[in-house]
Amino acid sequence: MRRFLTAVFRRLLKIFYSRIEVVGLENIPDSAPVVVAVNHPNGLVDPLFVLTFMPRRVSFLAKASLFRMPVIGYFVRAFDSIPVYRKQDNVIGTNAETFERAREILEEGGAIAIFPEGTTHSDAHLRELKTGAARIALGSSLQGTTIVPAGIYYTAKQTFRSTAMIAFGEPIQVGVSRGGMSPEVVRGLTARIEERLAALTLQADSHAALELIGQAEDIFFTSHPDQPLSEELELRRRFIAAYHDLRLQRPARLARLESEIRRFTAELGEAGLELHELVPRVGAGTVVRLVLLFPIAAAGAVVHYPSYRLVDLLTARFSRGVTELTATVKFLSALAVYPLTWLLIAALAWRFAGGAVALATLAALPFLGYAALRVLEDTDDAVGRTRALLHRLFSSDAHAELVARRRAIRREIAALASELDVPASGVR
Repeated sequence: MRRFLTAVFRRLLKIFYSRIEVVGLENIPDSAPVVVAVNHPNGLVDPLFVLTFMPRRVSFLAKASLFRMPVIGYFVRAFDSIPVYRKQDNVIGTNAETFERAREILEEGGAIAIFPEGTTHSDAHLRELKTGAARIALGSSLQGTTIVPAGIYYTAKQTFRSTAMIAFGEPIQVGVSRGGMSPEVVRGLTARIEERLAALTLQADSHAALELIGQAEDIFFTSHPDQPLSEELELRRRFIAAYHDLRLQRPARLARLESEIRRFTAELGEAGLELHELVPRVGAGTVVRLVLLFPIAAAGAVVHYPSYRLVDLLTARFSRGVTELTATVKFLSALAVYPLTWLLIAALAWRFAGGAVALATLAALPFLGYAALRVLEDTDDAVGRTRALLHRLFSSDAHAELVARRRAIRREIAALASELDVPASGVR
C-alpha cells in the first residue's frame, strides 16, 4: 500500500506543479542511518516531496495531533511517521517515546525526515532551528549516521502549475560524539545543519526584498522555460547578496534602481503584458496541440469545471488566505473532489448505458481533464503572445519604450554587478 500511495502522490505532484526538479540524490547514502533535515515553507506538501522523490524509505516526525485527524491520520500512520508530543496539542505522550522510536528506526539502517524549523511558515528566511535533528542523530550513537539537509524551493508555492525543486545538500557525518549530548555539541551540530540548509534555500530580510530581486532577475536574464531551477535559485541568491551590498555601499543608487524596476513593472502590467511576452512569438508545437486537442479539451473543461470551482471554494474556505496552507488544502480537496466526480459520472453512465460504457467513461475522464489542462495552458500562452504582438503593431511607440526601459535597467544592473564584482553570466 505504501508503494502504491507513493506512486500516486508522485503523479499528483507532477500534475499540480508543471515542472519538478530533484537535485543531489548522490548525497543520500544507500543504506546508512540517515536524518534528513528539511525546510518547511508549504504545509503537508513538503513531506510529500521528500516521501516521493527521496530514493529511500523514510519516516517522518509529525506532530501527534495529526494522528487524530480522520484522513490525514490514516496517511501519517501508513508512512510509519513518528509522533512528536507538544504541550499545545494536548496529546498524551512524551518526547522520550519519540526519541526511542527514532533510535529504533536508525538502528535498522533507516531514514528519518524532520522539519527542524518546527512549523510551516511563509517567512522570507529560515526560522531558528530546533535541536531535534541534532539530538536524534547524536542520540543514536551509531557509526555512519548521516544528516542530509534538504531544501525545497517553490517559484510560487500556492499556485497550481507553478514549478518546484527539492535539493539534497552536502551530508554531515555524525557518528559517535565524544561530547555525547552536551548542550555545546548539540548547538554546534544544529548550527552546521542550519548553515547547510541555508545554502539550499532562498533567504532575504523581507518579502519586499524577495519580490524586488525576483523582478530584477526576470528583467536582467532572458528566462527560458527549460532553465534548471537550480540555476534560477543560484541567480537569485547572487542577486540577494548584491542587494545587501548595494544597500550598504550605494543606497541612493539602489533606491533609483528600485524605483525604475517598480515603474517598469507597473507599466508592463498596465499594458496587459508579461515580461516574456515583450518578444511576441507562438511556438508551432503550441498551435498543433491547440488544433488537435481542442475538441477533447473542450469536453474535459465542461465536465470538470464544476469540480474546479468547488476545489477553489474549499481552498478559500479552509486555507483562509494562509499561503503556507493554500497548496495543502487545494491538493487534498482535488484529491477528494475529482475522483468523486469521475465516479458519479461513471455511475450515471452505468445507469443509462451499461457497465461497458461506464468503465470506458471512468477510464477516459482523467485523460479528458488533463487534456483540458494542457490546452488551457497553451491557450493562455497563445493569447498572451497574440496580445503582445497586437501591442507591438498598434502601440509601437509604447512597446518600443518598454523594450528600451528594460534595456536601460539591464545596463544599470550589469554596471552595478561589475562594480561589486558579482558574476553576471547568462545575459543575452
